Amino acid sequence: MKKNTTLINAFIIFFFIFSNAYSQYIFQADALPEEISLHSYTSITDVGERELDIKYIMMHYDALDPKALKTAIDDLGFTQNNFWANFGLQNPTDLDLHYYLETALPITNLAELYTIDQVSGKVSKAVSGDGIPFSKRTYDNRRTIFKIDIQPNSNLIFFLHLKSDGEVLKIPLTLRNADNFIRKISFEQLVFGFFYGILAIVAVIYFFFFFALGNKTFLYYSLYVVFVGLLQFALDGFFYEFVTPYAGWFSDHALLFIAIIAVFFSGKYSEVFLKVKKHSKTIYILFNVSYMLLLLLFVCVVLFPSLLLLSYLLINILTLVFLVLIVYSIIYLYYKRKPVDSFFSAGILFLIVGFTVFILHNFGILPSNFLTQNSSKLGTGMEVVFLSLSMSNLIRSLKNEKNELNRIALIRSEEMNDLKTYFLSNISHELRTPLNAIINLIDSVASEVEDEKIRKNCEVIKYSSHGLLSSVNDILDFSKIEKKELKLEKVDFSPMNFFQGLKNSAEIRAKDKGLEFQFSMTNDIPEIVKGDETRLVQLVNNVLSNAIKFTSEGFVNFNVSVLLKDDNKVSLIMNVSDSGAGIPKEKMESIFDSFSQNNIDNKRKFGGLGLGLFIVKTLVDMQDGIIKIESVVDKGTSCKITIDLDVVEIKKSEIVPAEIVVYDLGGKTILVVEDNAMNQMVIKMITKKWLNTTVLYANNGQEGLDVFKTNKIDIVLMDLQMPVMDGYEAAIAIRGGAVGVENVNIPIIAVTADVMESTKARVAEIGMNNYLSKPIKKEDLYTIVKQLV
Repeated sequence: MKKNTTLINAFIIFFFIFSNAYSQYIFQADALPEEISLHSYTSITDVGERELDIKYIMMHYDALDPKALKTAIDDLGFTQNNFWANFGLQNPTDLDLHYYLETALPITNLAELYTIDQVSGKVSKAVSGDGIPFSKRTYDNRRTIFKIDIQPNSNLIFFLHLKSDGEVLKIPLTLRNADNFIRKISFEQLVFGFFYGILAIVAVIYFFFFFALGNKTFLYYSLYVVFVGLLQFALDGFFYEFVTPYAGWFSDHALLFIAIIAVFFSGKYSEVFLKVKKHSKTIYILFNVSYMLLLLLFVCVVLFPSLLLLSYLLINILTLVFLVLIVYSIIYLYYKRKPVDSFFSAGILFLIVGFTVFILHNFGILPSNFLTQNSSKLGTGMEVVFLSLSMSNLIRSLKNEKNELNRIALIRSEEMNDLKTYFLSNISHELRTPLNAIINLIDSVASEVEDEKIRKNCEVIKYSSHGLLSSVNDILDFSKIEKKELKLEKVDFSPMNFFQGLKNSAEIRAKDKGLEFQFSMTNDIPEIVKGDETRLVQLVNNVLSNAIKFTSEGFVNFNVSVLLKDDNKVSLIMNVSDSGAGIPKEKMESIFDSFSQNNIDNKRKFGGLGLGLFIVKTLVDMQDGIIKIESVVDKGTSCKITIDLDVVEIKKSEIVPAEIVVYDLGGKTILVVEDNAMNQMVIKMITKKWLNTTVLYANNGQEGLDVFKTNKIDIVLMDLQMPVMDGYEAAIAIRGGAVGVENVNIPIIAVTADVMESTKARVAEIGMNNYLSKPIKKEDLYTIVKQLV
């Protein structure tokens, strides 16, 4: 049987040799080529879907209507047909020749090369293609390569069988010697390594930018670079070699999947980068329709394998559609005079040029060389470079946009601060104005009535008013702390009187709650110290208020001691303890935060603004003091405050018996410019006991100016917030000579409920002589007026 088969094969070869006209390339001993294209010595035939064997092809090749190849890289189109090519090689020399034949694209499913030795009649077969496992290739290279050994004085006939699953089929036939083959492989490795390295770096960098900036454009661009790189990776055969070397279903479909995803991210990135949705709803709809077509194609590839050939055609058409959409979007934006990044336009242009050269090369219009063969890769690389530059511009634009937003936010913040200052100034005025009347009226009533019950009621009203005033001060001080405008003053005051006043106020509040209040003070407290008495009253009063507020039953103790120090200084040590609710350990770190109480239930139960301890801590820190709080839940809290003050030495000769104060201005006239009737009444109550004093009243700045026309004025008490003409405008008019040159330098005292630092600065700026805040203390008013007149 084996003998009969051999005879049949010999007959077929004999029949083929003598019945077929084929073309041969003949090697010359003195001109052996390093590289040559065999297309002019090759014919090819399309046998459709018929699966024919080599014996049939050898006997009937001429009957299959073969045609000569036209170019060095003929394009056979998107097909699933079987193609057979025929060529011959003759070696009349005495040399043993070794060459490498490169044919078909790396994505070709099957390539079978049959070699027939005309002398011996031997038929050998070599296989390649990504439709078989990589390990079963005759020559293990990512491309379709066959190693050919040509014996001396031999005559070889070749049949090449090519089949694709629907991808484009090309049939280059390039013969290279070993040196040429090695040089080409080395050069390709260098170029491809650089190309894929750049793509990987770009993808990683812009992926990080996405995480850093949260802008989806960077994500779409990074994914586009990843998948366009994978697409080239697959077209070059690397994906098959390293990812799917065992072939199979995924290997056959991977190129399509990658191409679909790459085209999607190309469109999505361009659409988002160009802000198509913002500039043109029509183009945006076209993009979304194209995305739906891509999704439909993806489903078809998975569910309908019979449509594989059509799928390869459609993905190329959709690629062209997206490219046209992107170019049209750019032209549309230029036409509408919308900003378009020039680097983006250049990148798309390079992509178009690269693929145009690639297509012209495929059709044989351009010569076949490394540049034309890899023009799509070059176009993609240049596109990525220029798109990366455009993304750099986007980063710069986002940075500038962020800076602009920060600038606007800063302006808005300043506007809000100004608005808050205006609001606080108004609320200060609106609250302090009635408090001024209430406190001074109660003082007047309490000093004039003899009924003890009425006096006690007056004390309650006064205590409540001071409590409200304290809350107003806390709100205003919080604003000053935020704006870093809170300042300390240094004045001489008596700490004994200071503590006695705090004790009296706290004792009344504690007794109202049924608490036991104890106060103790050592005897070595200096008579006079220098510091900010107002702020000390505020911080100690806040601590006492908290102790009373958070103690439902039991006691509140207030102990004061001193520690004498060098350099004529003394440490005031104030300790407030109670048997109240206490503070949990986990809340101790946050008790000095603004708007903080130890829990929300305490806010409901005890009320308050939650600013007390925040302001206390700020005031203690400003005076380089120390505050220490210890607390046990349900057992109580202890707060210890230590502040250093300068001791003021008083000579015994300076101590004189207290004299009865007589308020006498010696015939001076005071002009009170005040729009609030209650405040006018308060000043009348204060000044009615002043001897030789005339007080005139005006309801706004303009009326105040008119008073100067008929009266000689010695000093002006000027409210700031008034209708028609406010105090600022009136003071500026007076200083500008509006009421006569003789009154340009008349003393003007600002009397206002606005205690903002900006208000004080403005008052000094326009030339007012002094500043008094409401509620007015009658002693302070007389002292300042007396000094100025």
